[in-house]
Amino acid sequence: MAADKYFELEIVCPDRVFFKGEASMIELNTTEGQVGIYKRHIPMTMILDPGLLIIKDDEGQRAAALHEGFIEILPDKISIMAEAAEWPNEIDLNRAEEAKVRAERRMQTHDSNINLTRAELALHRALARIDASRRG
Repeated sequence: MAADKYFELEIVCPDRVFFKGEASMIELNTTEGQVGIYKRHIPMTMILDPGLLIIKDDEGQRAAALHEGFIEILPDKISIMAEAAEWPNEIDLNRAEEAKVRAERRMQTHDSNINLTRAELALHRALARIDASRRG
């Protein structure tokens, strides 16, 4: 009966298939907030926000940084199409921390030439990388 709790998970990025396997649960950020998804979830699609992705299976859990994209949820399969996804060992923590500082500086300036939405997105990406790196 334990095998009945798994669903197929596939995470695809433009440059690679990031993950393909089975999971019992995933947690990630969407534009509607943080969600946790188990097998037999109601079918739906959502837009992803940058954040931490947690994949749970019998061996425990893995963390990764997940950037913008889309998720399609079916009762037995979840497909994620993401701009980028990174395992903790692929992340340069110093570079991520520098990106965080740069984004925060941009957001604090009152320069009309600064795109605040873009700065916020850069901040969220940096925070996702930092969080994933520290969990790895």
